[in-house]
Amino acid sequence: MAPNYKIALVQLHPKPLSPAQNYEKAASFIRDAAAQGCHLAVLPEYHLTSWVPHAAGFKEACANSSPYLQKYQDLARELKICIVPGTIIEAEGDSLLNIAYFVSSDGEILGRYQKKNLWHPERRHLVSSAHEPHVAFDTPLGRVGLLICWDLAFPEAFRELISDGAQMICVPTFWSMCDVSDEGYALNADGEALFLNSTVVTRAFENTCAIVFVNAGGPPEKGEKTSFAGLSQVAAPHLGSMGRMGRAEGMAIVELDMDVLRIAEENYKVREDMQNEGWHYAYTQIRDESKL
Repeated sequence: MAPNYKIALVQLHPKPLSPAQNYEKAASFIRDAAAQGCHLAVLPEYHLTSWVPHAAGFKEACANSSPYLQKYQDLARELKICIVPGTIIEAEGDSLLNIAYFVSSDGEILGRYQKKNLWHPERRHLVSSAHEPHVAFDTPLGRVGLLICWDLAFPEAFRELISDGAQMICVPTFWSMCDVSDEGYALNADGEALFLNSTVVTRAFENTCAIVFVNAGGPPEKGEKTSFAGLSQVAAPHLGSMGRMGRAEGMAIVELDMDVLRIAEENYKVREDMQNEGWHYAYTQIRDESKL
């Protein structure tokens, strides 16, 4: 019988340049999630510093963020819960790297991923993982992959992860409603919400996998009147979006029956087709097909 997992979507509103304060708020949400029996808690991208690259002190705040990874490891071990602590910006010489980690319930780091597909304004500040392959890894929740924000726009990233056996893909994100030009915004003020809601569900269906999408939320006192997109959710084939949140800060808990992935694969046979000799897109597949 396939396991059921409780997943906490921690849609945090990160205060700019305030790692200590943001960590304490995140830890409070995670403690609440653990008390409710969650197996996994996922935070948004840039959750410790927010994304304010032109602000004085941004690089310093990023440099001061790396010790929080150990704090999340200690918290995971204490609460016996797996944690994806959004992303943590790490300094490497003069470069900044945007890193997502998967921390196991025993505090061990099981996965690390450096953002590959940088959003256009990020490219002046961050270094991409470029040609490093997307790699899945074993966890207490099965085989998992990590992607970050704008990676969502690239189906190739998801295909590479399921080629490496990923059953669940966590996507910490920092996405606003105003990330497009005025011209794009004029076409549809809710266009970014349409992008997110459509794409997250599509990625789940086309890859017969679960997608755990966690975005930054707006200030809780503003409710839905914010430029933060929010909309954190879990998506699964057949079921679509589950636990979809609004735009404000908060937490949602989703129960996921992993048997839905078996049912989806039996119906759609995406992974089976990818294993077949002579598959039309085999040139894109660089993983061990035995893991599909």
